[in-house]
Amino acid sequence: MLPGGDSERRSDVTYLQLCYISTMRAPVGPAECEDILAVSRRNNGRDGITGLLVVGTTRFLQLLEGPPSAVRAAYARIKADPRHYAAVVVSERQVEERDCPDWAMGYVPGGADKRAELQALVERLAAPIANKNVRAQFTGFAALQAA
Repeated sequence: MLPGGDSERRSDVTYLQLCYISTMRAPVGPAECEDILAVSRRNNGRDGITGLLVVGTTRFLQLLEGPPSAVRAAYARIKADPRHYAAVVVSERQVEERDCPDWAMGYVPGGADKRAELQALVERLAAPIANKNVRAQFTGFAALQAA
């Protein structure tokens, strides 16, 4: 079952897929990332949102997909979160199928100690993303973080 009670993909449902990048106001450590992730997964499961979050050394890159009103509300909460600034939407589109249907929030931790594995992991997780421009945002972000 998908978050929000969807038991299968249905072509009569249109989802909003929103990808944004933001800058961290202060470095976010592994423990804080896990806390953010736990809250995100709980909220996203409740709201029918799926997606992928990649944490870099100073930036977040996230894909949110789900009911349009829920995705917009989640993005509004993110923009209001004091840990983020300069949040910019890099892609926003309507889709009939989710690219990350099984993840209340897929997560790729960043940081200096993760650079070697970051690029390969992001490339693997981003492979199902149908929109080549959104997929390139993730793989390019990972390549920059790994450099």
